Amino acid sequence: MSCSTDERETAETQKSIPLDLDAIKGMRFFDPHIHMVSRTTDDYQAMADAGIVAVIEPAFWLGQPRTGVDTFRDYYSSLIGWERFRASQFGIKHYCTIGLNSREANNQKLAEQVMEILPLFIYKEGVLGVGEIGFDDQTPAEEKYYRLQLELAKEAGLPVQIHTPHRDKKKGTQRSMDIAIEHGLNPYSVIVDHNNEETVKEVLDRGFWAAFTIYPFTKMGNERMVEIVKQYGTERIIVNSAADWGISDPLAVPKTAALMKIHGIDVKDIDLVCFRNAITAFGQSGQIVESDFEEVQNMDQSKKFEGNSVLRGGQAPRINKSSLIIS
Repeated sequence: MSCSTDERETAETQKSIPLDLDAIKGMRFFDPHIHMVSRTTDDYQAMADAGIVAVIEPAFWLGQPRTGVDTFRDYYSSLIGWERFRASQFGIKHYCTIGLNSREANNQKLAEQVMEILPLFIYKEGVLGVGEIGFDDQTPAEEKYYRLQLELAKEAGLPVQIHTPHRDKKKGTQRSMDIAIEHGLNPYSVIVDHNNEETVKEVLDRGFWAAFTIYPFTKMGNERMVEIVKQYGTERIIVNSAADWGISDPLAVPKTAALMKIHGIDVKDIDLVCFRNAITAFGQSGQIVESDFEEVQNMDQSKKFEGNSVLRGGQAPRINKSSLIIS
């Protein structure tokens, strides 16, 4: 379909608008879906400097299949241990959600073993929910373990973080919500992630939280996110980066906030979708205390976790945001 001259000029103008993070300087951001085990300490530093004060790290697929239950055990332990410490060294409060991801649910022998250890982790400090769980290829095995984990969440009184499939997304999203309701979950306690224009209306109409992954070149770009907020408002809408080992951006949340401000969206609305709604949704776990965000920013990089530090030989601890990392 061809575009008119006006449409082409509008598109070109939008692409040329610079994302000035100074426009949102002083604002606080919460990225409620980011896989920091795949990111570097440089990312943590950039995130802190951009105003990100808290993150949630959902358990996910690492890029290749795990081969034994102990690899899951060690991974979950890192989410509640080393990653919490590493984030704190940059003034960021780290939480997580714990679950068996949909892709690895298809290895049923291993999935059974993982289900046995999940209760050892979902009650730990800093675990805000069961996730990210749901569908990938929408197989019977994925549905089986999705259902079992919904029951775990109900028993623990925790929110659920749903991964909607990248293929046949609308059907998978509808199916995820149908099953959650069938299991008696309150839609308000369920965060449906990886939404797009095709799914958002039904997710919101049915009372679920609608989270949006801002990936470069795919899923939901930040220009499209601006239009979603203009059309649907801010109620139960959450912006995240889902940054991981692939092409992704750990600054997607503050960058989207900056773009929203450029497009005239009110700062109070930006605050809701890029900060406060995440607190409301995942705060149903009873584990989020907003004052903790202030305390963790009094960072001390001389601290260690089980003998390990984020520093390397001769590096001076960075004790505030204005000090240099390399000099």
